[in-house]
Amino acid sequence: MTDESRRTAQREAVARVFRDAEGPLTTQEAFDRAREILPPLGMATVYRAVKRMHEAGQIRAVTLPDGKTRYETAGLAHHAHFTCRICDGVFDLDDCPACVPAGATLSGGFRVEKHEVSLFGTCPNCAD
Repeated sequence: MTDESRRTAQREAVARVFRDAEGPLTTQEAFDRAREILPPLGMATVYRAVKRMHEAGQIRAVTLPDGKTRYETAGLAHHAHFTCRICDGVFDLDDCPACVPAGATLSGGFRVEKHEVSLFGTCPNCAD
């Protein structure tokens, strides 16, 4: 395997992890999942791939209330995130329970530009 094909396989493993994710991932989570696809993958390679994908607009950064920067596929429709208090998994919800349109004016004169909603509780896997 040539160096270039190895690098391409590494980048593709990282890209696949984000495409298949049920929610935004930290770089460590992306690394752990990508190693299941390509065991010899190194953490530095994942950092470089994430940086490159972010700069290219393929993934976007998401900062949730836990303060960790996570990344998710760019171009997703507006959605909320759900964090499981047991497994710490973060999941995308298909819709937003608090849809407030951009440009809306709230009482007190607050003009909405955008919003993000994070919900917390127990995911279906941990609820059993």
